[in-house]
Amino acid sequence: MRDFLSERAKNIQPSGIRKFFDIVSNRKDVISLGVGEPDFITPWEIRDEAIKTLKSGYTQYTSNKGLPLLRQEISNYLLDNFSVEFNPENIMITVGASEAIDLSLRAVINPGDEVLIPDPSYVSYKPIVELLGGVPVPVPCGEDFKLKKNLLEEKITDRSKVLIYSYPNNPTGAIMTESDQREILDVIAKNDLLVIADEIYAELTYVKEGHCSIAKFEQLKDRVIYVSGFSKAFAMTGWRIGFACAPKMILDTMLKIHQYSIICAPIFSQYGALAGLKQCRRDGYKMIKDMATEYDKRRRFMYKTFLEMGLSLHEPQGSFYVFPCVKSTGMTGEEFATRLLDEKKVAVVPGDAFGEFGKYYVRCSYAYSMKTLIEATSKIAEFIDELKR
Repeated sequence: MRDFLSERAKNIQPSGIRKFFDIVSNRKDVISLGVGEPDFITPWEIRDEAIKTLKSGYTQYTSNKGLPLLRQEISNYLLDNFSVEFNPENIMITVGASEAIDLSLRAVINPGDEVLIPDPSYVSYKPIVELLGGVPVPVPCGEDFKLKKNLLEEKITDRSKVLIYSYPNNPTGAIMTESDQREILDVIAKNDLLVIADEIYAELTYVKEGHCSIAKFEQLKDRVIYVSGFSKAFAMTGWRIGFACAPKMILDTMLKIHQYSIICAPIFSQYGALAGLKQCRRDGYKMIKDMATEYDKRRRFMYKTFLEMGLSLHEPQGSFYVFPCVKSTGMTGEEFATRLLDEKKVAVVPGDAFGEFGKYYVRCSYAYSMKTLIEATSKIAEFIDELKR
């Protein structure tokens, strides 16, 4: 059977996140901090609208691009909250932000094209690039996990085509402020790079000034594909609803691939997302702000607790992850995570699942209840204390 397999697909490594998730899912005695999924239930206004939609018999395909009303609401939302301007005609609805990322890369990558990926970053970027015959090029970030001008320039060659830009960052929790981003705008423009901006965690930014999108800069006009969705800020992971915004020629190409592979996102999910956006506009985004406030409380707890354990940790300012360095224990992240699971029955994700520069780190999600976080971190502290003896 092996001879039937595609060489590219055969050589792709399984997700490091899923490896630990699969172990945990088969064990009832494990506390998991491994999965990036909100512990909130999707708000009732969204669920209620989806139920009404189904009861009313809305069970057909939508247009390939998605519901026009939803695309208009997304356009309004991006402009109101992030000063990002996309015409609804330049927006398409996808099956989660994951499909939007996949479509973006499939629409622009030719074999041999180099794709610059901040390291550490989300696990799916590199495998998708490899499946397309592109060349993933990891760009090491600074100690604060921000993308630096000099480190980016060092990795650019005449084959560089795309920069994947994922801030707030999974797994590090790092953000890029407006001043951080202004430092790299000239590098992007001068080297004629296309930016795929994965901003799925935009609403979960914990600094006073909020999230600054790279898509808002006039200097990068017509060279940004903006990707996001409803999984994180709206607690809609299982609904599989995302979107992509792009210049017309690129979006038209993405749409062709979407037509042949997916057709459209589920209609009830689209109506649910539409209801969520309308409700946010009515209540001043209270739905999102309340969840973000709770995440911020957990973030501060996790940051303080890991520092008290004696681990090196850059303060996360976005998403819902902390990324402590475990090098002081004498172990790699993989070794630390394996022993922690075996000895204390707590699951975290080894940092090298997100790139080679995460080798001595582990990712811990705080998208869990405070009760779970307190119990899990107490066991991690015990584990570290025992290592010191």
